Amino acid sequence: MTPVQKLKALRALMKQQKIAAYYVPSADAHMSEYLPEDAKRRAWLSGFTGSAGELLVGLRKAGLWTDGRYFYQGAMQLAGSTIDLMKQGQPETPSMTAWLVKQLKKGEAVGIDPTLMSMTQAYNLETALAPHGIKVKAIAGNLIDKIWKDRPERSLAELEVHPTRFAGENVKKKLARVRAAMADAGCKAHVVGALDAVAWLLNIRSADILYTPVAVSYVVLTSTGCTLYVDPRKVTGKVLDHLAGLSIVKDYKEIGPDLLALGKKKPRVWLDPVTTNRWIEGKLRGCDIHEATTPITAMKAVKNAKQVAGITAAHVRDGVAMVKFLKWLEGAVPAGGVTEISAADQLRAFRAEAKEFRDLSFDTISGYAGNGSIIHYSADEKSNAKLKPRGLYLIDSGGQYPDGTTDITRTVALGKPGKRMMECFTRVLTGTIDCTMTPFPLGTSGRRIEMFARRNLWLAGLDYAHGTGHGVGQFLGVHEGPHSLKDLDTPGVVEGNLFSIEPGCYENGKFGIRCENLAFTVRDEKLSTAERTWLRFDSITLCPFDRSLIEPKLMTADQLGWLNAYHKRVYRELGPLLDSEHRRWLRDATAVI
Repeated sequence: MTPVQKLKALRALMKQQKIAAYYVPSADAHMSEYLPEDAKRRAWLSGFTGSAGELLVGLRKAGLWTDGRYFYQGAMQLAGSTIDLMKQGQPETPSMTAWLVKQLKKGEAVGIDPTLMSMTQAYNLETALAPHGIKVKAIAGNLIDKIWKDRPERSLAELEVHPTRFAGENVKKKLARVRAAMADAGCKAHVVGALDAVAWLLNIRSADILYTPVAVSYVVLTSTGCTLYVDPRKVTGKVLDHLAGLSIVKDYKEIGPDLLALGKKKPRVWLDPVTTNRWIEGKLRGCDIHEATTPITAMKAVKNAKQVAGITAAHVRDGVAMVKFLKWLEGAVPAGGVTEISAADQLRAFRAEAKEFRDLSFDTISGYAGNGSIIHYSADEKSNAKLKPRGLYLIDSGGQYPDGTTDITRTVALGKPGKRMMECFTRVLTGTIDCTMTPFPLGTSGRRIEMFARRNLWLAGLDYAHGTGHGVGQFLGVHEGPHSLKDLDTPGVVEGNLFSIEPGCYENGKFGIRCENLAFTVRDEKLSTAERTWLRFDSITLCPFDRSLIEPKLMTADQLGWLNAYHKRVYRELGPLLDSEHRRWLRDATAVI
């Protein structure tokens, strides 16, 4: 079926349900950023495969809202679908609410699947539409599923134990910490819906989502017990032994009846309104609901000493793979035959040389020349460009290892770069450096810190349409909150947070530049006093930046000093792990500027 045929079939079902619009989010029942294959309803219906995007289908028109990362991709993939691309953040783009108000009449309803909307999203939609007389109607059974005949089966990947030697804390202690937070809030129960939160809490992993080692599951934690709801076919004896005395395991399908039974007791229940879907809330109607971010989010974001050691070790392995790749690229491109896809495959192969490698941490962004200017570009057989010995190449990639998750971006010149390329690259690089080396007091928001990454770009009238950095999990999601370096209010940065630092510069159709390192937040011993704690970033990514793209005249002495010290460290830590040929290449790549 084409998108046009799918929309026709969906509209027929909408008429049967007596709704004038239907909301199709990019979401599963756990509000995951990346989705299991069977939950990719919006992608199946529209043809748009970007990770961020929400679709509204009316009886006459349809619109898909996405952000600046996907404007180009959206325009390409929605062509001929009769779905309008709604560019979020652009002055001419109406909000979804405004669009619904224009499309629907008073008394009409927009249909939702309550399992695919968070409590916050559902409340906001209802509140915004109520003054216009438009209703929000929860419909049991997703309408897309009724027409998606070849919908994939849900994953049956086995659960596995995440050892304490990597996690740094056993399940008993984690449960005790969460129960203490519940007691402080006067809660007798806590429903945990976010998949990475479940994985962290019970020290379990799986492979239900590509590149993200989690299991489709829920946890209901009470002051006296814990229940993991998951497909029983996925549970091994080793996992049962691991959870013995800590949590019982029940079928995923039992969560509904059990929540109804819990609701009849009317306890005070902790629900995270951002990661808990409206369906869960409905099952607990009548309970005293404590709406707040799950305490697991903040706990998970602070890495302990064993986690820091493991994540650091994973980045050493990843750095070796990156050095091998960059050296290979230097010789392979002039020889011919290298494409965006084959280059990404080669980097994966280098990562896979490490026995600990489990998977990528996301779909590699491998963009040459103009494709590199598409912030979240994904090469396919149609767009797959051949790399030539000229222009810029951007590769944003990462790996999953049992002890750590990596995420790194490097931009390299495949020939002699022009002055414009060098200026833009140097301003991006100095943004990475300034953001990394500037100390800040404990509790400073990511919103304030990220300004250091943009300053040198702003001085030249340049900017980028994405956040400067995000949190990263440990053998979990490559994106992790609550901390971030974005132009929005987030909790203050604390010691033990792991960040990406990744400013960029993009010239449409010409090139894309991004320089990304991961860094831990550590105490700055020189500046800290008894009265005030100061923090700084400590980079753990180990990989040289392309020296041929650097214009030293645009750098301060402090910036050059940081870069030379960083390159010296890269050579010192990676050199002994490489053969003589790769070691010589790395020595030249990290030479003092």
